[in-house]
Amino acid sequence: MAEAAEKQGNPGTPAPRRWLHRLTAALVAVPLLTGLSQAAPAAQAANLAQPANTGSRTAEVSLSGLSPAAPDEDDTLTVSGTVTNRGRAAITDAEVGLHAGPRLSTRSSIEQASTRDGYAPGLDGTQLTGKNTSVELADIAAGATRSFTLDVPVKRLKLGADGVYQLGVSVTGQTQSEAYPHVLGIERTFLPWQTEPADTRTRLTFLWPLISSSHLTARTESNEQRTPVFRHDRLADEIAPGGRLQRMVSLGRDLPVSWVVDPDLLASVDAMTKPYKVSSPGGEPVAGKGQADAAQWLNDLQQATADKEVIALPFGDPDLASLAHRGRNVSGTLSHLGPATETARTTVKTVLHVTPLTDFAWPVEGAVDPSVVSVATSAGARKVITRSDSLRETGSLPYTPNAARPIGGGVTAVNADARLSTLFQGDLSRAGNSALAVQQFLAQTLSVTEQDPNRQRSLLVAPQRLPSSSQATTMAQAVRALRDNGRWTEFTDLAETARAKPDPGANRKVPGAGSYPDRLRKQELSTGAFEQIQETQRSLNAFSVILSSDDRVVTTFGNAVRRSLSTSWRGRTGEAGQYRADVQNYLTSLTGEVRLVQKSRMTLSGRSATIPVTVQNNLIQPVNGLELRLTSGRRFGLEISEDTKPVVIDGGHSQSIKFDTTAKANGRTFVEAQLYTKDGAPYGKAMTFQVDVTEITSTVLLVIAGGVLLVVLAGARMYTQRKRRGPQPDPDAPLEQENPADGGPTGDNSRDTGPESKDSPGPGEKVDC
Repeated sequence: MAEAAEKQGNPGTPAPRRWLHRLTAALVAVPLLTGLSQAAPAAQAANLAQPANTGSRTAEVSLSGLSPAAPDEDDTLTVSGTVTNRGRAAITDAEVGLHAGPRLSTRSSIEQASTRDGYAPGLDGTQLTGKNTSVELADIAAGATRSFTLDVPVKRLKLGADGVYQLGVSVTGQTQSEAYPHVLGIERTFLPWQTEPADTRTRLTFLWPLISSSHLTARTESNEQRTPVFRHDRLADEIAPGGRLQRMVSLGRDLPVSWVVDPDLLASVDAMTKPYKVSSPGGEPVAGKGQADAAQWLNDLQQATADKEVIALPFGDPDLASLAHRGRNVSGTLSHLGPATETARTTVKTVLHVTPLTDFAWPVEGAVDPSVVSVATSAGARKVITRSDSLRETGSLPYTPNAARPIGGGVTAVNADARLSTLFQGDLSRAGNSALAVQQFLAQTLSVTEQDPNRQRSLLVAPQRLPSSSQATTMAQAVRALRDNGRWTEFTDLAETARAKPDPGANRKVPGAGSYPDRLRKQELSTGAFEQIQETQRSLNAFSVILSSDDRVVTTFGNAVRRSLSTSWRGRTGEAGQYRADVQNYLTSLTGEVRLVQKSRMTLSGRSATIPVTVQNNLIQPVNGLELRLTSGRRFGLEISEDTKPVVIDGGHSQSIKFDTTAKANGRTFVEAQLYTKDGAPYGKAMTFQVDVTEITSTVLLVIAGGVLLVVLAGARMYTQRKRRGPQPDPDAPLEQENPADGGPTGDNSRDTGPESKDSPGPGEKVDC
């Protein structure tokens, strides 16, 4: 208790010891403060009553909370925060107090007060006195921080008419070098004061963007499930409990906001609800970790968006300004917007089970020129979300006009308020920055209502596309505070804000091309990037026509091409280029799976022969949209009777296609084989191989025929001559023997009349039948 009393002190009157220190310091400091060696007692008393204004910023005051944000007269205002000593010496006799500043009657005065530094009594008002209006702090060493809390009845603030009041929280003390009480630091915030509900409340639309960067690659596993492959697993971190996207869904669930979604994000998370893979450097993809979180996130989002307005951006959130300024120079680039819008509608209905609005376009930061508007509406959008720091008011309207205004060609610009839309940027992880942003948001909206209390306005707030968790938390606090207060605003959907009657004096002229911010132009995709994207599209078109199930490729690569156009690539030139290259390289590798098998040198003999050419299909699906054409390098040496034949091959198979040829001359020729799609476009690289032709001519045939004839004639002549000579002695017959009766020889011509000389054959003789 003693320690607490020392730190906090008595919130009423200062302790005697502190008054003694202050009196001593003040007496010493009188000559310094007045510049006179002898000061009047009245001057000394004045200096004691009011701390000196030295402009010192020795102490930094940060407000971490102000509750309630928009109090009633019977409320107690709780102000909490910290004081940090940024000087080199300790701060003694420190006291935190409230300054009820002036009523700020314009939006500009609120903005100026938020940027002003230093303490100025005329602008910051006097410090409140009395019970519970200040709190004392223990000495603060250099670099140290002390926290504080003030509980002040609102009645003590003595607020007057309804409006926005400046509220200052200062720290007063002294240091060794400045040993007299003076303001060492101050922080300002704003207190909206509305005792009764306004007769006419301002209508407000707050966009709640659910957008991320591109995560999916064009690659899928070669299985029946077509398992998707992600670039990395960062999306799993975003949708996990505590992640940025998980916080966006959790915070926005009960808020009166209009959801703006990129369908690519929905498709990516939906793919994660089933087994998926993640690319790994130099290796095979590994299993992803976010399957359970993906299912939970989608379930939560479906509940959050049920019966809520959902605006679907074109699939992938294409960078409309980049397309307008550089993409239009590349033929065919704008043709991606139509399919992106149609895919967006289908994706949201399939995943969220709601029918989205797809007639809104949202250029980066709402910055437009005529070409951006033209591109934004080329896919059917009739409403463009702009911002008032681009589509500026040029007239002298004494109030903030309605967001909607026609800009020609049947197109409506829904002009977001720049002051409100940019409040939630920067580092809002610091409690002081977050609390100030909430109070400014409330103050600005009340100021709009007060500009013309009898004229109802419709405003749009379009925050940054990718708010951080802390930024989203601050946005939710601001929306919730405004909703719970409800005395000067009411929330409405974007479609209703777009239908509001335009103010006649509001600016309707789109700024020229030269007014587009250079800062944003430098972040755009290059013309070379669009050329690369279109080359990928041409390759995809050529590949898809040969496939029997082209949806497996067209859908995956079509979405990858649309992701290449994403707004999220701004400021990430290297990553964007790598993504485009990966998509093109993978598509090239797939198209190369259907190819001609290289032939070696071959020889043809004879007048006619067959040339086989093999086509290989390493895809898992059949191809049936190809033709194979064979062309001879010597038209009059080797003729191909039917030089073009259809190609139909099952997945994982090869086919040998045979061409009949006719040889007319000997020699060497080169034959070219080339695959073509049915529309006549070459597919893949041509294959050339050598053919040697060896022809048998008619002269050679006559010579051979003459030789055969001579052989036949020679054989016939020999037969005739032998016939004429008659039988010849058998050289193998036995010699004649002596006759024992007369000693004469016996032979074939001897006549034997004995009984054994009958016609029966002797040994070894043939029988003639």
